[in-house]
Amino acid sequence: MADIMSCPAKGMSEFLDIVRQNAEQRIVFSSHALDEMNAPDEMISTEEIKEVVFNGFMIEDYPHDRRGHSVLLGGKTSSCRVVHVVCAPKEEYLAIITAYVPSLEKWEAGLMKRRER
Repeated sequence: MADIMSCPAKGMSEFLDIVRQNAEQRIVFSSHALDEMNAPDEMISTEEIKEVVFNGFMIEDYPHDRRGHSVLLGGKTSSCRVVHVVCAPKEEYLAIITAYVPSLEKWEAGLMKRRER
């Protein structure tokens, strides 16, 4: 069972390194990500996104995503809430596709594993 303290598998770890290297160059937010981040019930800051990208864990890997290889990252921010970020490394930047505060309706107690449907 994955939780906030779990470590990614070796291949996932290498891809996570690429994600972080691209984020060090530049982070670009999609309009959808900005809409989600600014929703009244979310209000996720760009600093929280950076905290998750640089300190969080890979929850899911989407190697065949239509937007290119992307991942779902999760982590606890300095404001003590868990945030999920879907992002995809591009040639010279990291694209933030969406970000949200996970709910217990869709995620198990640690907010790092999807509930069975």
